Amino acid sequence: MTAASDNEEITLAVRGLRKVIGKREIIHGLDFELKRGEVFGFLGPNGAGKTTTIRMLVGLIKPTAGTIRICGYDLHRQFPEATGNMGCIVENPELYSFLSGWGNLQYFARMMPGIDEARISEVVQLVGLTARIHDKVKTYSLGMRQRLGIAQALLGKPKLLILDEPTNGLDPSGIREMREFIRYLAEHEGLSVLVSSHLLSEIQLMCDRVAIISKGRVIRVDTVVNLLAQQERISWRLKPMGKGEALLRELAGSAEVQGESVLTPYNEEEIGRWNSVLVESGVTVTEMSRKLPSLEDLFLELTGGESIG
Repeated sequence: MTAASDNEEITLAVRGLRKVIGKREIIHGLDFELKRGEVFGFLGPNGAGKTTTIRMLVGLIKPTAGTIRICGYDLHRQFPEATGNMGCIVENPELYSFLSGWGNLQYFARMMPGIDEARISEVVQLVGLTARIHDKVKTYSLGMRQRLGIAQALLGKPKLLILDEPTNGLDPSGIREMREFIRYLAEHEGLSVLVSSHLLSEIQLMCDRVAIISKGRVIRVDTVVNLLAQQERISWRLKPMGKGEALLRELAGSAEVQGESVLTPYNEEEIGRWNSVLVESGVTVTEMSRKLPSLEDLFLELTGGESIG
């Protein structure tokens, strides 16, 4: 069979994805896609439907409705072709502690056609485990186990890699290494990587685009840059505060007191005029600075205060 997609840059296309369990609809018509060579963040609080969605994406559970296409192949109708283009780690990688890293990869390679020792050596080098690959896995750190799990997922030369909480349990150094490694896979190997995570700061540093899911619905998909730029603010320190806030609310359309400052939307073309109006009205501007929000700020705003984790 041939791929149905005309666009080779789209490695994962999700359309109208729904899941009903009993009488309860868990996932409500999700739509998003991944492009070649991008890291895509999948964010949602507990109970949002993130894990259910990932299990549908990797074929562990069947959707009630909708389509999942991997490199143009329909996951339901062309399962072998679709999964042949995908590698994944859902929850923790399945490894045998009593075997060496090499022994684990040999074991999994036997289940896949056309995977020889040259390919095993290639993925070992790619994940940076050459020096320890012949040691038993029970001696590996958590970060090394995660890398070995990714090596296993890469054996079949997938174009799409799905990682569920890849930095879970890692120390700050391990998290940084994993982040850099995932970026390397996207930028140098051309993989599309979908990363599910509750570490918003890491998603902000790691991902090109983000889908935010809440109560079984994707409520926003955009680049990290665009998401944050749309929420950019100006912080004003004013005397007297009350008069300054009222003026800014009128000028900017909205103003919010936060501590000893007033926050307004960022508008580069209007800031100078707003400042002049304040001064002419007898309000002293003691400080004015741009405030870039974190992805966590945006997440809480978009989900109505739902926490993540």
